[in-house]
Amino acid sequence: MSVPAFIDVTEEDQAAELRAYLKSKGAEISEENSEGGLHIDLAQIIEACDVCLKDDDKDVESIMNSVVSLVLILEPDKQEALIESLCEKLVKFREGERPSLRLQLLSNLFHGMDKSIPARYTVYCALIKVAATCGAIVYIPTDLDQVRKWISDWTLSTEKKHIVLRLLYEALVDSKKSDEAAKVMVELLGSYTDDNASQARLDAHKCIVRALKDPKAFLLDHLLALKPVKFLEGELIHDLLTIFVSAKLSSYVRFYQNNKDFIDSLGLSHEQNMEKMRLLTFMGMAVDNKEISFDTIQQELQIGADEVEAFIIDAVKTKMVYCKIDQTQKKVVVSHSTHRTFGKQQWQQLYDTLNTWKLNLNKVKNSLYSISDA
Repeated sequence: MSVPAFIDVTEEDQAAELRAYLKSKGAEISEENSEGGLHIDLAQIIEACDVCLKDDDKDVESIMNSVVSLVLILEPDKQEALIESLCEKLVKFREGERPSLRLQLLSNLFHGMDKSIPARYTVYCALIKVAATCGAIVYIPTDLDQVRKWISDWTLSTEKKHIVLRLLYEALVDSKKSDEAAKVMVELLGSYTDDNASQARLDAHKCIVRALKDPKAFLLDHLLALKPVKFLEGELIHDLLTIFVSAKLSSYVRFYQNNKDFIDSLGLSHEQNMEKMRLLTFMGMAVDNKEISFDTIQQELQIGADEVEAFIIDAVKTKMVYCKIDQTQKKVVVSHSTHRTFGKQQWQQLYDTLNTWKLNLNKVKNSLYSISDA
């Protein structure tokens, strides 16, 4: 990648120009290049570049891009320490100020590096941190498939993999990108093993609470399969998740009556929990019954007769259930409902349905052959 440079001269002269500029701004740096080579010059320039970042002059971007361009021409083994130092400066200095400049510089550095260089991890983490402080996460790449590929390309340790996924998760949550954040958290928790699952206790707890809070999250059974979540078995938070995965509204009501303080401590709204559990309970009812009376709905969902129709309308809007109201017979006719859990039994049902379709299609095909031969 081509990165804008400060001035079209040799690398040594460019370093000398940068030294002179920083000196003129009051930095404690010699104007003479170091005898140790360009990487030593850059280490000293980066250390002194605070004075440059303080300057609101329009030339600051080109000056800092000159530093970036010099870093990029070094051998990879000489880049790493310089990249860490530069990223630290751009993340911490005047946090919250001039975010577009800091993001641009980090982006130039990130995209200018060889794709497989592990030091890109440091730059990407810095990009996330800066973007998160100013609500600019939309301007950096966050696609989970791409992040997975980078993690593989950079051959990150398990600890670094967890760090980058956790940073990305928090940034997406702060930007109200709940769907993307949930996928990243599942990816994070899924990377733990039986041996280190206990280390993810806080992440697992946080993941469950956010999933329960999310008004658009209805299918939660995949969380139970995650090892850090399994580690929480026997605790109230795991019991609560299990209720939202497969139990009825009545089970949640009993849980709340016995653990009101716990629900409150999680920051969960009881009313919102009731609303979600009513829908989840109705989804389960609709899977097992193609026709459901108003009386049964009132009893199971603990609502009044005058609330049934409004509830059904809201349920259909979620697209979790497809049904029609039969006012005359006071019942609901179900055409389809999403399964709350999808295990061995559901796979068997799917297999049986597809096999039936296959047999029926063969019968149709044979009938068409008989007609064409006649």
